[in-house]
Amino acid sequence: MADTEPYESALDSIPGAHPYPRTSRYHDAEIGVHRRADGTEVRYTKRRLLPEPDEDTEPHTVGAGERPDLLAQRYLGDPGQWWRIADANPVLDPRELTDEPGRVIGIPLAGGFPRGERRV
Repeated sequence: MADTEPYESALDSIPGAHPYPRTSRYHDAEIGVHRRADGTEVRYTKRRLLPEPDEDTEPHTVGAGERPDLLAQRYLGDPGQWWRIADANPVLDPRELTDEPGRVIGIPLAGGFPRGERRV
């Protein structure tokens, strides 16, 4: 972790700089600053509210044993993007997406391309 210390220190010195990568569901979350009684500042991520559901999705019928991370790997190429599927439906607990085989959920289009323009 020593390699990341200068990066983290640099972020702390830039007001409004964002500590999350573009692929994180917290990338667009607002960063707050709490000032302690002794004057030190503590940065924190403010509450992230669910966005409006994305209407540009493709339907997927959940099969037995499927998981959000496996669906994200299959459709989006990255298991860590399960949160995009959760946001598209919208659910707070990602297990709700796949706990009922036969449920139809929406899968956001990979890369943000409109339907019919997906690049493979």
